[in-house]
Amino acid sequence: MADDKTIKGPQDSSRISMNEDYEVYYWTDKFGISRDRLQEAVDAVGNSSAAVEDYLKK
Repeated sequence: MADDKTIKGPQDSSRISMNEDYEVYYWTDKFGISRDRLQEAVDAVGNSSAAVEDYLKK
C-alpha cells in the first residue's frame, strides 16, 4: 500500500524514511535540524527514530 501523502507525519513513527519529503520535513521540524544533519544521524545509527533522537542528544 502506498503512503498517503495527505498525512503530515510519518506512517510508522518508529522509522525515518529519507525517501519521503514529507517525512524528512516532519523529522527535521521535530528535531529542529537540517536535512543534512538528519541524514548524518540516519547514516550513523540507522533509521530508528529513537536511535536518531538519542544520537542527536549527544
